[in-house]
Amino acid sequence: MVTKRNQTVCLINLGCAKNLVDSEVILGQLAEAGYIPMTDLNRAEIILINTCGFIKEAREESLRTIRQVLKQKKINPFKIIGIIGCYVEKAREELSRLFPQVDFWLGVKELDKVVEALEGRKVRPRRHSFLYDEKKPRILSTPPVWAYIKIAEGCSHNCSFCTIPSIKGPYRSRSIVSIVREVKQLADLGIKEVNLISQDTTYFGCDRSQKSQLPRLLEELIKIPKIAWIRWLYGFPEEIDDALLEVMTDSKICPYFDLPFQHSHRRILRLMRRGFDRRRAIKLLSKIRQKIPEATIRTSLIVGFPGEEKEEFKDLVDFVFEAEFDHLGVFIYSPEPGTAAYALGDPIPLEEKRKRRDEIMQLQAEISRKRLRRFIGQKLEILLDGSSNQKKTVLLGRSRYQAPEVDGMVKIPLERVDNPPPPGLTIVEITGCGRYDLKGRLVN
Repeated sequence: MVTKRNQTVCLINLGCAKNLVDSEVILGQLAEAGYIPMTDLNRAEIILINTCGFIKEAREESLRTIRQVLKQKKINPFKIIGIIGCYVEKAREELSRLFPQVDFWLGVKELDKVVEALEGRKVRPRRHSFLYDEKKPRILSTPPVWAYIKIAEGCSHNCSFCTIPSIKGPYRSRSIVSIVREVKQLADLGIKEVNLISQDTTYFGCDRSQKSQLPRLLEELIKIPKIAWIRWLYGFPEEIDDALLEVMTDSKICPYFDLPFQHSHRRILRLMRRGFDRRRAIKLLSKIRQKIPEATIRTSLIVGFPGEEKEEFKDLVDFVFEAEFDHLGVFIYSPEPGTAAYALGDPIPLEEKRKRRDEIMQLQAEISRKRLRRFIGQKLEILLDGSSNQKKTVLLGRSRYQAPEVDGMVKIPLERVDNPPPPGLTIVEITGCGRYDLKGRLVN
């Protein structure tokens, strides 16, 4: 298989924001090599799918997407289909048997070799997962005022339920110099908000040093004048220390903590190989809110883990009620072959898991509404990214207290549909709230 460099290519990204960054880098490399990125898979001559293999639901989505895309091959046998990413790394042989029509497969150790694969050159996987740097071309797919920055790859933790270390390998950080250079490049393109992401962002630099280098990185990013908001996502509670809290008091750092506690009951956490029980978690939340009174805290939880009986689940519900998280997501436990927890079986029926998830989310909806009410009457700086409702009568934006794609929005009615404000920062007076969204009006 050898392609022409002026061919059109459509890349379908599945999974998390970390996958999205990889897809943006792959598109940048393809464009630099002479290929033409496009979003219409019906017209594209080459279709790539960047898969997710993290949990069962993600794998099922990947399988559905592969089947859908292979229908294009029946219409046009000359269309080239490439499947890449986490799921390929996890189950390449199984997938290649299921879908022999696919032209090539690349795992996470070969993600930057798409051009070579398309042009028939031999691809040799490296020892570690691909991790880009500021020198790699990149085509942003996020709105024009914010972007993700992947600061590390892999994970060195040993959570019993998680497949990431086996797929991505141990944690590897980029250098601070590389990240600062990339953020400066993005600032010159008009980016106002950068969101630092990795499997565990608070672990940044621990593979290079004896302690986290995240505070040092944030101090360097604060110095970049064109960047207004800096946010980090996905951290371990154990890694929140005084140095990080101190740097987060700076006005450029969004007072936002994304801390997946996963559970609250000590016995379940021991089975999960996680260390922060309910008592320690509440103590940490109190410390954060005392140091940074405006702190917004997001967490994620797992329900239905083996051994979670009524007592353990009640402890989790009580924890959610006591902690009063601003944002919360709940995952249904998925038994993953190859993980330590897989040997525990999957004794809790799916229907019961869903019931527990729904109970927590119903409780969280009321907590969220209560937490959002504190903003009513305040004038907040809001980042508009150009998005709106279908009729373009309501602008959509975010405050410093809302992360992209996972949290609620600020909804702003437009008095004049023909004259919306441009993307960027503006001041909005908050006039109301729903369960997850804020409502406001433009001050100007």
